[in-house]
Amino acid sequence: MDLLTLLKAAQLLKPQLVVSHRSAARLWRIETLGTVSNRTTLDFTDPGLSVRRGGEGVQVHRIPLAPCEVVERQGLRATGVNRTVADLLRAEPRDDALVAVESALTRRRIGSVRRAPLTTPAALAAALEAPLLGAPRARDRLRLADPNSGSPAETIARLRMHDVGLRPEPQAELRTPDGRRRFLDFLFRAEGLGVEIEGYAYHGTRDAHRRDLHRFNQILQCPEVRTLLRFTAEDVFHRAAGMLAQIRAALGATGSGSGAR
Repeated sequence: MDLLTLLKAAQLLKPQLVVSHRSAARLWRIETLGTVSNRTTLDFTDPGLSVRRGGEGVQVHRIPLAPCEVVERQGLRATGVNRTVADLLRAEPRDDALVAVESALTRRRIGSVRRAPLTTPAALAAALEAPLLGAPRARDRLRLADPNSGSPAETIARLRMHDVGLRPEPQAELRTPDGRRRFLDFLFRAEGLGVEIEGYAYHGTRDAHRRDLHRFNQILQCPEVRTLLRFTAEDVFHRAAGMLAQIRAALGATGSGSGAR
């Protein structure tokens, strides 16, 4: 059965449960690392704090919910966008939570659907004001978010670089020789090193491939970029140590520093 059917069946059995956390993120088309890995555990919150177990494959979070934080979404009672993302910031590992935050903050294509940004940093900060477990840590995590990140792979690449002291400029704006604006995923501006992350859906068609090749060629014509490294999502998620080694080697080859700031 698909996710929507499973959620409706579980809520029918226990109507007091509210779809939340990763399951609510799926309803809102917010990406998480679980959507990348096809995680299928169903997440619910019991605002009445009475349900301890939800059955096989169902995780029940016993947390208070204000009435305004519960909405109807695709025929289900679910947490709203800001409460959903706030819950993930409080409860999930840092990387998982920030993938969701940056997905919610930016325009994304999820499957065949292109959606607008769902919230703002200010709205998420307000949602974290409630004195719930994990709130201080969640507020610290929110400060790491980049509201312009373009994909989960970009989020994780930036965090991997951050953790080893590398601080590139994200979504760096460039001007090509003919005056066109181009944005680079990451730029170590002093060293002239650009880093691009290619998502899973990269080069979906020949036309897309042609456009991307043209874009990369234009980026290499920008005076700020002397070297351009390109990595796949698989490199980011499964071979991050190798990615970081290549970035450090390229920074060292410039002879102008480590890229840390």
